[in-house]
Amino acid sequence: MTARKTAVVVLAAGKGTRMKSSLPKVLHPIAGRAMVHHVLHAAAGLSPERTLVVLGKGMEPVARAVAPALVAVQDPPLGTGHAVLAAAEALDGFDGDVVVVFADTPLVTLDTFRAMLDRRRAEDDPAIVVLGFRPANPGAYGRLVVKKGKLKRIVEAKDADEDERAIGLCNAGLMVIDGRHALDLLRAIGCENANGEYYLTDIVAIARERGLDAAVVEAAEDEVMGVNSRAELARAEAVWQARRRLHFMDEGVTLTDPATVFFSADTVLGRDVTIGPNVVFGPGVSIEDGVRIDAFCHIEGAHVASGARIGPFARLRPGADIGEDAHIGNFVEIKKSVIGKGAKANHLAYIGDARVGAQANIGAGTITCNYDGFNKHLTEIGEGAFIGSNSSLVAPVKIGDGALVGAGSTITSDVDADAIAVTRAPQKALPQGAAKFRARNARKVKG
Repeated sequence: MTARKTAVVVLAAGKGTRMKSSLPKVLHPIAGRAMVHHVLHAAAGLSPERTLVVLGKGMEPVARAVAPALVAVQDPPLGTGHAVLAAAEALDGFDGDVVVVFADTPLVTLDTFRAMLDRRRAEDDPAIVVLGFRPANPGAYGRLVVKKGKLKRIVEAKDADEDERAIGLCNAGLMVIDGRHALDLLRAIGCENANGEYYLTDIVAIARERGLDAAVVEAAEDEVMGVNSRAELARAEAVWQARRRLHFMDEGVTLTDPATVFFSADTVLGRDVTIGPNVVFGPGVSIEDGVRIDAFCHIEGAHVASGARIGPFARLRPGADIGEDAHIGNFVEIKKSVIGKGAKANHLAYIGDARVGAQANIGAGTITCNYDGFNKHLTEIGEGAFIGSNSSLVAPVKIGDGALVGAGSTITSDVDADAIAVTRAPQKALPQGAAKFRARNARKVKG
């Protein structure tokens, strides 16, 4: 690819009424990332000189979400050609290549953008490159009429004759336009149609009339999937997840039941990670090499160091930082806490706002009482400390290195290193008390 400059125009003015949502359509997430951010993320790989998002009137939440990208407003909405012209001021004098993409087509990849740009910059110098695909059912899609490798025209399905309807190559809507011609071609688009709108697809016929060539690059059908409803959002999520699972397995991750594991767009996994069934990764997770994550875990905003073992049925919440070779077991929840190397919390525990030292052991049923109704407080557990089962550590509190907390204790004061701390009421036994209790209650039932 040459060093020719690139601008990206993202069309995001659609209202998305079929979503039936107060959230703008393009902000609905796939893998925890808004659709428009998927498009911007892929396009950023082109290192564009200019990126502009075209919005409709009253779409301030989207404008805030896409910052620092430039924003243009299309008002009133008069078709896709009119939408691209809303970016005219930003494109004035730009002689590079203009990539036009839709914010509700979130699965398009950087490789496809690059293929389109490479074709635009080929020796035959086509003024326009259109992205095409071959759907299983062409139906209402516009057909791409290609002869001798050149795109002659785009024919809408309703206007196509029998031969044109038989064409399997369809218009995906994405384009790359030579910036030297872009504004002149866009301004030549008319609105002489039933809807009175300016269609971007008309630009191909206009270019041909002016002696300029157009070409086609093909993509897979699932890559150019548009999202206009909740059902289509779910299908796009499924495609994205399937694609990501294959990526991680190719990179050395074992998924014992791939279809049940769900990733976020920013999930990072090292090599030789093993992930059991029904594991969900929320945003902000990084997992180092050799980690094992057993079934039914939920992990979000967490870092897990090499060799650690998580689960089954564990929850790591934002701020969890799990050290090398640490064990976080079944029904253990970690929030905003550092767990040291080799430390263990194997059963039924809650560790929040804490620092747990290397090789410490947290017994079953232990909780850090970190919240007083107004503020969160820190619990510090030293290296090699042992916290007995069903203990409550009332923060702020510090358990020293090598200290031992007896089972069932409620600890409200600091415990020195290597000390034993026990808070437990004396045990009292009543001889034959159980037998007397049963007999007394049996008489009440008979009476």
